[in-house]
Amino acid sequence: MSLVCRYKGDIVRNGLTDLLEKLVDDTEGDDTSIGELVKQLESRGLGAMLIVPALIGILPTSAVPGVPSLCGITIFLIAIQGVMGDPSPWLPKRLTSITLSRDRFLKGVNYARPFAQRLDKIFKPRLKFMTQQWSKRAIAFACGITGLLMIPLELVPFLAALPALAVLFTAVGITTNDGVVVIAGCTFSAGSIYLVLTQVSI
Repeated sequence: MSLVCRYKGDIVRNGLTDLLEKLVDDTEGDDTSIGELVKQLESRGLGAMLIVPALIGILPTSAVPGVPSLCGITIFLIAIQGVMGDPSPWLPKRLTSITLSRDRFLKGVNYARPFAQRLDKIFKPRLKFMTQQWSKRAIAFACGITGLLMIPLELVPFLAALPALAVLFTAVGITTNDGVVVIAGCTFSAGSIYLVLTQVSI
């Protein structure tokens, strides 16, 4: 059964799986840039654009030093411009020009695909007040702050994946009109704040 969000721009046929397939089909060449990935999902709205850097921050690609911080900054910039209602966010060239090898990118997608297929089976419109336009801006702001948490958490191996997961769940919830998933994402965000306060020495 297809999932189609009613909100303009946030159109998803098969949730995460469809987004992954779109990214593979619409990109080509030996290298794939972050800018190219985000651009491919602009037409699908804020939630879809946030999924890209969040997913990169969870996949094995995040093991590369500096990648979690760059993903966090990208999430922040996309989210804050989303708060201001900009449907086509500006990102610094230094960020958009960062590339992943095609082989590493495809390996990451193949790794994520079975998990995406399982998750897609549970997404459905619920608690719609959490994904109304008035609440999306507040949630986008929260995503932006959560993205910045990836920077200090990169100092502790693998912990930066938690805020990335928080943004991923929240973004998917927005995109699929699933308020329960949005709440799950916000819960992970709270956990990320706790980790920064307890695990990172300031």
